[in-house]
Amino acid sequence: MKEFFNDYVQTLETYIMFRIKETVAKITPELKAKGRSPINLSMGAPTASPPKFVIESLKKALDENGMHTYSSPKGELYLREAIAKRMKNRFNVELNPADEIFSLIGSKEGLANFIRALINPTTNNEEKEIILVPDPGYASYGEMVKVSGGLAYPIPLTPENNFMPDLEEVWNDFIKRGYNPEKVKALIINYPNNPLGATATREYLKSVVDFCKKHHILLMSDAAYTDMYFKPELKPASILEFEGAKDIAVEFFSFSKPYAMTGWRLGWICGNKEAVQIFGKLKSTLDSGIFKALQKAGSEILNSEEGEEYIKKANQNFKRNQEIFVKGLKEELGWGGFNVPDATFYLWLPVPPRYKTAVEFTDDLMHKSGIVAVPGNAFGKYGEGFCRVSIVCSEEELKEAIRRMKEDGFSFE
Repeated sequence: MKEFFNDYVQTLETYIMFRIKETVAKITPELKAKGRSPINLSMGAPTASPPKFVIESLKKALDENGMHTYSSPKGELYLREAIAKRMKNRFNVELNPADEIFSLIGSKEGLANFIRALINPTTNNEEKEIILVPDPGYASYGEMVKVSGGLAYPIPLTPENNFMPDLEEVWNDFIKRGYNPEKVKALIINYPNNPLGATATREYLKSVVDFCKKHHILLMSDAAYTDMYFKPELKPASILEFEGAKDIAVEFFSFSKPYAMTGWRLGWICGNKEAVQIFGKLKSTLDSGIFKALQKAGSEILNSEEGEEYIKKANQNFKRNQEIFVKGLKEELGWGGFNVPDATFYLWLPVPPRYKTAVEFTDDLMHKSGIVAVPGNAFGKYGEGFCRVSIVCSEEELKEAIRRMKEDGFSFE
């Protein structure tokens, strides 16, 4: 059967989180037998229940007339109007619901299909069109570009550049390496960042807009984590806040992270009118829109007091979890040399120097202590030597993870 499938799909790797999940399932009986039931620090999603408000809104919507018929891929008007209001209230960004907003079956689907709309596929490496992607970055970016028949070029995000690389330096290096700048279609940014938890200054985001305009590159901003932050004075921005951004940028949002609605698969793209509308043509051939009841409930949570209170409390809980785990790492295990982010639920940790690779460390941690983390190289070549942990589980589980690591000899030195 293999010969029937295209060259792009045949080179894909199974998504890292699915591979980890399969491994954990296989060794769980063994771990339980030695008192090390798995503690999942690899989960890139909230584990809490969504707001009761949105669940009740969904229940009510199910009984409304017309809710069970086809929707439009564009999204119902009430959802697009609620999104426009949210973007104005949260970011002071003006959007026209008619042509600058389009619904998504989650931002992951939107990113993948948008890339698909950009790339003219070819198997000739010299002719492949290019998208610049953050490295370390969301593990699916590179595979999305690959399956579309393009080439993902890594932009190094490192502690040395404070996770905000000089894009002109990247561009000059890109050319020195023999790549054709005319093949570059887009740049993806992701702040706050998965897996780093890193944020970007407003000055840096403005410089990204200027860079893309100068080099005539489309800017794709993955804004899935913009509502997950710990300091009001460092509230993450939308790329669309900056002068000139609408000329070259689109931004992707999700209900998954701020409202713990991961399984609902709700999101949106917004920004440049022409880009959104061309993308919409592709979407109209691929799906028939989101279940209208989900849209209705989503539209009601976006600008509600209940939604705002939920986000505030969730962020307080994540901050508390972060403090507990960071304290344990530093005081109990001697971990140092890592940044404590002001956003997301991730920590980007250096691997103890006695390990040759990140995979060696995370495998040892999982098989000895039942603690599941993600090796940094799963997020790109610049992730080697690091691992990502997520602090979405309970305080008790985080404390137990530190206790096990200490008992099992996982100090940093």
